[in-house]
Amino acid sequence: MDHSAPFTDPLALESQICFALSVASRGVIAAYRPVLEPLRLTHPQYLVMLALWQHAPLSIKDLAALLHMEPATLSPLTKRLEALGYIHRGRDPEDDRALAIDLTEAGRDLRRQAEAVPVQMMERLQMDRTELQELHRLMSMLMDRVHPRPGD
Repeated sequence: MDHSAPFTDPLALESQICFALSVASRGVIAAYRPVLEPLRLTHPQYLVMLALWQHAPLSIKDLAALLHMEPATLSPLTKRLEALGYIHRGRDPEDDRALAIDLTEAGRDLRRQAEAVPVQMMERLQMDRTELQELHRLMSMLMDRVHPRPGD
């Protein structure tokens, strides 16, 4: 046995990926708070709006799938966004049993303000575009491994 190499405890807190992800996630979400405040959005509401700006209209089922959330979790988020005047919730024209969500004019207008969020977040996180792209690549790879797509 080689005693010159330092012993690394496999259960050391600082070497756990779950610890690093948890602390980083809480920190990043907290950093979003003051950036999203002028938009009157929480971080989960911002994620809903991002999905809608890209794909609206969406059924609640499709929105839940895109965001990797349960439809029941989305219900209070979408109710609050509707109360803010950013979205409209109604029956899906293709399936009257399903709830469909679409943007209102105010919700579409909010997108223009939100375009500043990524730049502000780069500054707050003190990361340049290349660092963020690499982090995104690694996180996307991890997401694909923990949430495999059907047929993968």
